[in-house]
Amino acid sequence: MAKLRAAKSYRRVKRAYVRTSKLRNKAYVKGAPNIRLAQYDTGNPNQNYTHEIQVISTRTIQVRDNALEAGRQTAVRYLEVHLAKEGYWMKTRAVPHHILRENPLATGAGADRFSQGMAHSFGSPYGHAAQVKPGRIIYTFRVFKHQIPFAKEAARKASTKMPMHCMIKVFDMSTGKEIVA
Repeated sequence: MAKLRAAKSYRRVKRAYVRTSKLRNKAYVKGAPNIRLAQYDTGNPNQNYTHEIQVISTRTIQVRDNALEAGRQTAVRYLEVHLAKEGYWMKTRAVPHHILRENPLATGAGADRFSQGMAHSFGSPYGHAAQVKPGRIIYTFRVFKHQIPFAKEAARKASTKMPMHCMIKVFDMSTGKEIVA
């Protein structure tokens, strides 16, 4: 399998390509790979948690699905060690709908004989990304008050997997106000 392209190739936000057609079976991008994000909800959503921690984007950027999955896995591993599987709830809010494409060009000896160059440069589907803007919530964690330090550390670990700086905010769910913790 080919090596994963550098994230800098896809950071810039472009208009999302959406195929539209009168025929329903042609109204999609053919050959798009599956989204690598395994789960959006993790933990126990049925408890009455008192605090919410949010990982928030600080700039406009595209976040690939493998970065979202890496952040989710890192946070879940940390939380399951310190809070057990039933002691928290985590939700991934950024959904990778945008389909990334690439036009692979051959290099090396003899490449000019079979490379098409930019003749058909639309490119083939390569992966998925979420287009986030400043202030967009990427991850949400819900915990009880005594678990806030663990959730903040899990949020910090998840934010290191993102291709931009992220803010971490803590909210009291009973009042809805941000707290300094």
